[in-house]
Amino acid sequence: MEHTGPWAPWVFLLLFIAASFLMIWRLEAMSDDGFEGTVLGTLVMPYCSGIGNLVFAFLLGMKRGPGEAVVVNCFVNNVTNMTLLIGLPAVIWGLNVTGKSGAKKGGGKASGKKVQELNRLSLLLTLTAVLFFTGATWALSRDGKLDFGDGLVLVGLFLFWQCFHVFEVLKTNVRQGRGFSWMLPVDLALLAVGAVGIFVSTDWLVTWSSGNPYVSQNLGWLSGWLMVLPNALLAFYYGWRGKPEVIYSSQVGDGHICIPLCLGIYALYHTLETPPLFEIGVMIIGVATALHIVFVGFFGSLPRMVGLALVGAYVVFLVKGLKG
Repeated sequence: MEHTGPWAPWVFLLLFIAASFLMIWRLEAMSDDGFEGTVLGTLVMPYCSGIGNLVFAFLLGMKRGPGEAVVVNCFVNNVTNMTLLIGLPAVIWGLNVTGKSGAKKGGGKASGKKVQELNRLSLLLTLTAVLFFTGATWALSRDGKLDFGDGLVLVGLFLFWQCFHVFEVLKTNVRQGRGFSWMLPVDLALLAVGAVGIFVSTDWLVTWSSGNPYVSQNLGWLSGWLMVLPNALLAFYYGWRGKPEVIYSSQVGDGHICIPLCLGIYALYHTLETPPLFEIGVMIIGVATALHIVFVGFFGSLPRMVGLALVGAYVVFLVKGLKG
């Protein structure tokens, strides 16, 4: 692929997209193998849609790349998740996490309501984690930087969060008297193949960008938009499928890969200076998350008008960020 000349960037971009499709395809298969609903979105999907961001932070840390690009990449990802990719599906299909999808899975009126309520509570917990992780990152960066010690704290927070959800999956399977499908190792192997494809393509694109002045100067923004594509596919696919709880939890859960994990990983390599975009990003994520908590917690749905407001907040982020 490196010998395709001027087509090489497009070939590696195609590899990135194909690898992302592979991971999402097998992810859908895993939804019937012990990972369902909000647990699927919180535990499995973030790695499939957010692995590009993770690889990006890892590679720039190893290659002493610009820390500002990592911060911009992470905030482009998280702000897009919490505003545009939840707001647009809400405008198009409506997002009601206590609607029909829960009743169908429940197999009856009473059990359907129970599934809906469990989905809602799980989603509220995940949204609360967004506030906690973003707030912790902001508190650690009050001195204008994230150093090695801060990186340890951020990575540790993420690992504790993932351990919590692993045990939740195991407890749920014990309660339901079910195990994992024999296809699970095959699915995990195919996910690993997709991860390798994303690593190879991201590695080449990062190296190539260093020789392209325009791409190099805007690496954080361009990589953020590229790596948010899998999230967009998930949002619109599950919107079309009528699974609002998975839309919500996949977008929210993906944010944890960037904040705190990606920022923490880069900080373990090099001290990370926080650019001006950091403050506006934290503010928009915090306000958007608070809105989601209010509407999901009290009403169980996100109105279309609020979805439009979230899309507007994303436009504000673009204007402020690109100007700065």
